[in-house]
Amino acid sequence: MKTQGTNRPHVIVNVAMSLDGKIDTAARQGAMISSPTDKARVDRLRAEADAILVGGRTLIHEDPKLTVKSAQLRAERKLNKQEENPVKVGVVSVADLKLDGDFLTAGPARRWIYTTQRTSVEQIHSLEKAGAQVRVVGKEVVDLRLVMKSLQEEGIRKLMVEGGGTLIAEFFRLGLVDEVYTYLAPLIFGGANAPTLADGPGFSYARASHLELESAKPIDGQGGILLHYFVQKS
Repeated sequence: MKTQGTNRPHVIVNVAMSLDGKIDTAARQGAMISSPTDKARVDRLRAEADAILVGGRTLIHEDPKLTVKSAQLRAERKLNKQEENPVKVGVVSVADLKLDGDFLTAGPARRWIYTTQRTSVEQIHSLEKAGAQVRVVGKEVVDLRLVMKSLQEEGIRKLMVEGGGTLIAEFFRLGLVDEVYTYLAPLIFGGANAPTLADGPGFSYARASHLELESAKPIDGQGGILLHYFVQKS
């Protein structure tokens, strides 16, 4: 791993997107993009991580399980004296999660939620009763630098970030990304408002993250291509 320093985990961004760079359709209903082969690759990437992190829109609207699907990979983690699943991490300004949803109930796994003062004390208590550890790290917006510091202190060395586009853009803006895996599907979604790998206000050319291509290869016989980049550090 190429992370510089020791104040944060090594961060891997993984997304599946259409050829025109969309990670969902404009309807934002969780369109199926990955192929079966790519899903197996992502499952192994999850199994190799210490924690998996998603942002608020993904957390609340998609309610992901964030667990390792393969029984063999879960068994390998246990043989390596790891927990069966990586830690699930949610970053959300207002933590109005479903208490019976997949994020909080699926799997044996630790569940950590980083939120702001906008989440009520009552909701925080409800989340904690549901088994989550809740940390308030910001007044209006979650401070990602504090999240990274906290994860490092908790022993997280390899962090996988799965979305969405606004959160990923903030990771890039703060210089917190080390690697990017992108499954490029043979699809065109279009839509000016469809989410992309990195949303938000955007960057000037001078502030753009520059990437070093590690590999590019077809992976599924269906026209999909896996791109793997390292982020160049200034």
